[in-house]
Amino acid sequence: MDTQDIESVPFEPLEPGLYIVATPIGNLGDVTMRAVDVLRRANVIACEDTRVTGKLLKAVSATTRMQRYDDHASADVRTRLIERAASEAVALVSDAGTPLISDPGYRLVREARAAGVMVTTLPGACAAVAGLTLSGLPNDRFLFAGFLPVKDKARRDTLDELSAIETTLVFYETGPRLERTLRMLAEIWPQREIAVARELTKLHEECRTGFAGDLAEHYAAHPPKGEIVLLIGPPVAATTNADPDELLRDALQEASPSKAAGKVAKLTGLDRQTLYARAVEIKGE
Repeated sequence: MDTQDIESVPFEPLEPGLYIVATPIGNLGDVTMRAVDVLRRANVIACEDTRVTGKLLKAVSATTRMQRYDDHASADVRTRLIERAASEAVALVSDAGTPLISDPGYRLVREARAAGVMVTTLPGACAAVAGLTLSGLPNDRFLFAGFLPVKDKARRDTLDELSAIETTLVFYETGPRLERTLRMLAEIWPQREIAVARELTKLHEECRTGFAGDLAEHYAAHPPKGEIVLLIGPPVAATTNADPDELLRDALQEASPSKAAGKVAKLTGLDRQTLYARAVEIKGE
């Protein structure tokens, strides 16, 4: 059946409600059959950028009308979409990947549920999960924290806040900011394993791992483009079950309690003041 044949087939209407539809993050082949079906049969598609979504609709032979819905959409726009979803099928998509992941759609979903509108989700591609699976970092537990702040102080404050969490951290980052973020990570966590996943599902897909300092040098020489998944492995103690006391004893052979605590804090991500107090105890034994 060619495209003309597909477009001529009458579609049965969907049940009224809000359909959360994941879209490909790079490779069109990752679009699901359910997603294609809903995109073709929905009454309207709420999307971030009609130009981006329009290309996807053309590729899957869908002619559904689109309506812009993004960070700048007013409460009135949201209310009208919810009212429409009470009697028609409204599909919600992002430019790429799963809606609501670092995306403004959660307000629409929350208010639709509160209004008694049927809400369902069509799972599919998600850059954060794709990056995690490629990285080789521990994934039994992980924390997704969206985009890091743009300003240096806010970015450092965010990283400091997350420093004691003993799990893999997952962020989104942009190409122009990647090197600066990696250099900050090299100062804060020089021994935590880092993974940079980019061009996911595309021809030049890449997942580069190593320490932050080395990765910063690489990307200084090879500036990346586009959006990136940045992953930070757990503190060394969490991945190796290293005993902090043993690490402190080793460090105290060549350093003062203060410096030993600082060294082990950077190595493990544990609290420096707690380590310092313990280092003083060990030194006095």
